[in-house]
Amino acid sequence: QVQLVEFGGGLVQPGGSLRLSCSASGSIASLYSMGWYRQAPGKKRELVAQITEEGRPNYPDSVKGRFTISGDNANNTVYLQMSSLKPEDTAVYYCMARQRWGLGSRDSWGRGTQGTVSS
Repeated sequence: QVQLVEFGGGLVQPGGSLRLSCSASGSIASLYSMGWYRQAPGKKRELVAQITEEGRPNYPDSVKGRFTISGDNANNTVYLQMSSLKPEDTAVYYCMARQRWGLGSRDSWGRGTQGTVSS
C-alpha cells in the first residue's frame, strides 16, 4: 500500500495562487502515475492534473494554463501549482498514486486538503 500525505491548501482571494504538495511512502516501487483530483460540495470527484506513465502532464480544459503539476522523483513528491484561481476552484484536493497491482493497477488516495477561493 502507498501512503500519501498532502500539504498546502488554505484560503486565497480570486486571482491568487496556491501550491499543494504530496509525499508518497510505503510500497512506491511499482508507482507509475500520480495526480491530483478535487471534489467540490455536491459534485463528483474530478481530475485536475496527472503525470502519466510516460511522464507527460495531463490537464482538463477547466484548469489548463492555470494549474501546473510537477514531480520530484528523488523525494517521491508531486506538486500542484495553482494560479489565477477562481471561486469555482474551491474544493477538497486529493492526491492520487497509481501502482501496478497484479495484472492491473491500484489507486491510493490521500486524505485531502481544502482549497478555498473567496474574497
